[in-house]
Amino acid sequence: MKWIILDLEATCWKDRRKKPNEIIEIGALCVDNTREVLEEYQTFVQPQVHPVLSDFCTELTSITQEMVANAPPYPDAHRAFTSWIRGFEDEYVLCSWGFYDRKQLASDCTLHGLDTEWLNRHISLKHQYPRIAGTDRKQGIKAVLKQEQLPMEGTHHRGIDDARNINKVFLKYFGQWRLDF
Repeated sequence: MKWIILDLEATCWKDRRKKPNEIIEIGALCVDNTREVLEEYQTFVQPQVHPVLSDFCTELTSITQEMVANAPPYPDAHRAFTSWIRGFEDEYVLCSWGFYDRKQLASDCTLHGLDTEWLNRHISLKHQYPRIAGTDRKQGIKAVLKQEQLPMEGTHHRGIDDARNINKVFLKYFGQWRLDF
């Protein structure tokens, strides 16, 4: 079994207008059953519907217009990411901190007419964490890292850095995550 710990960043606006969000970064790690990180994956993605990032989005994520301007559009990024996952030639589980990442991947796949079946093997670590850690509420990864006395590294709201930080909690409770899909 391979565990794909992933985090996405997407277009966003301060006033939360009803514009469709689009993925602008995919960050992921592949972890095996010995708890070893086999590889990391990171790519920026060029948004197509609203190609210009808002100032709010850049401030929140530190992702600039230049970073996404020459990045692949989602269909190409999707092909590369799913090929990377299939390259491990094993069953996999997508693991993210909440259901947002799965929903956003499904939304971008639908927008571009791509299959979403590959998303069926997904679990939300955020929703399982309270049961495992004996807490009574769901929290963001930053708060959980502090609670677990694990260092937050990198830039918060950057896909690859958040995936690395999520992986710290995943590994701490390895073997306790339920495959509830």
